[in-house]
Amino acid sequence: QVQLVESGGGLVQPGGSLRLSCAASRSIFRFNVMGWYRQAPGKQRELVATITSGGATNYADSVKGRFIISKDNAKDTLYLQMNSLKPEDTAAYTCNAIELGFISWGQGTQVTVSS
Repeated sequence: QVQLVESGGGLVQPGGSLRLSCAASRSIFRFNVMGWYRQAPGKQRELVATITSGGATNYADSVKGRFIISKDNAKDTLYLQMNSLKPEDTAAYTCNAIELGFISWGQGTQVTVSS
């Protein structure tokens, strides 16, 4: 297991940007996949973006062209750059990591997009 701690959430106006970070308690180099998920009030948790150990990325259609997932193995940190934010992006964002079939989750960080 690994501990994951998210940061970077907050209140932002529509059209603004935020960068979320997910710091791991140990090396992320061997993680098969890391990802960002989000859950809005009254809705199910949904996939936002994933990145494999080799750097291949995958995005939900709703965020393609606006969000960028990346990772820094040297800093053991996963990132989510969110641009052109919309009110419908408001949610609790959580990162996860998959290694040899084991899944670890962070506690989440709130993102609110509102004027």
